[in-house]
Amino acid sequence: MMRSLFPALLAALAAIVCVPAHASDYPAKPIRLIVPFSPGGTTDVLARFVAQKTSDAMHHQIIVDNRPGANGNIGAEMVAKAPPDGYTLLMGFDGTLAINPSTYRKLSFAPLKDFATVVNVAWVPLLIVATPKLPASTLPELVALAKKEPGVLNFSSAGLGSTGHLAGELLKRRAGIDMVHIAYKGGGQALNDVLAGRVQLLITAWPTAGQFVRSGKLKAIAVTSATRIAEAPDVPTIAESGYPGFDVSSWYGIVAPAGTPHRIIDYLNREIVGVLKQADVKARLRSLGTEPIGDTPSDFHKTLQADTARWAEIVRAANIHIN
Repeated sequence: MMRSLFPALLAALAAIVCVPAHASDYPAKPIRLIVPFSPGGTTDVLARFVAQKTSDAMHHQIIVDNRPGANGNIGAEMVAKAPPDGYTLLMGFDGTLAINPSTYRKLSFAPLKDFATVVNVAWVPLLIVATPKLPASTLPELVALAKKEPGVLNFSSAGLGSTGHLAGELLKRRAGIDMVHIAYKGGGQALNDVLAGRVQLLITAWPTAGQFVRSGKLKAIAVTSATRIAEAPDVPTIAESGYPGFDVSSWYGIVAPAGTPHRIIDYLNREIVGVLKQADVKARLRSLGTEPIGDTPSDFHKTLQADTARWAEIVRAANIHIN
């Protein structure tokens, strides 16, 4: 009888050995969160805050690794080509994930195909901020100055084809003005040149520029989203300033390489959403001028799909192409 049971026992043992690891076996080593921009910008600020809080919750280290260049494409490509084991993630935003597929003629990755969405972290409105030396403090004054001196004013953003860049291009079209766009490798570098007075305007998110608006080192001209932000309630929206329907904002979310096991995606989503629900985390994110989201991987994927289509139409209309 034992002889007859022996093959069955071996088969059972083999099945046990081959059972996939449970989420409790992950993570077994530090997780690397790639930020595809230089330190100091909105993507970096959010990534570091969320990484620290999630590390504390998971009791495992999440290391932020800045890999700037090509409007986020360099860091994004690293993650797209990384092993799908949950140990290399990307803190992306709509500029890299939803806009770049339309603006770049050649892209080494396809966000909808090469990434698995984990969680959309936060929604972030944008602002137009200026050096205090600029002789314009409101949007009507800025438009009047731009019309008086076509092609003289310049505005910067986190990169060519970034959300800030497209917001500026839309404003140029709506207002009938000519401003020169200056692209950087991240919001931090763009910010430094505006603070130094080398560039007059910057279109960026509140986490990048908010502290400098509060201190008076920059002045806020207008908010690009449909509603004002709580941290700057006196700054009007572009829509309120004479251009109804103007609405541009950004989202920042975490993705993993395509093929990452669902159990790992679900585990990461559960841990990060749990962090985003914490009262102190919500308060901190809102103090940065952002609104926490914390959706499901499926909902985030739908957002990525919808915004990819939306921005494709705007990029075609503005005729923005990057080789």
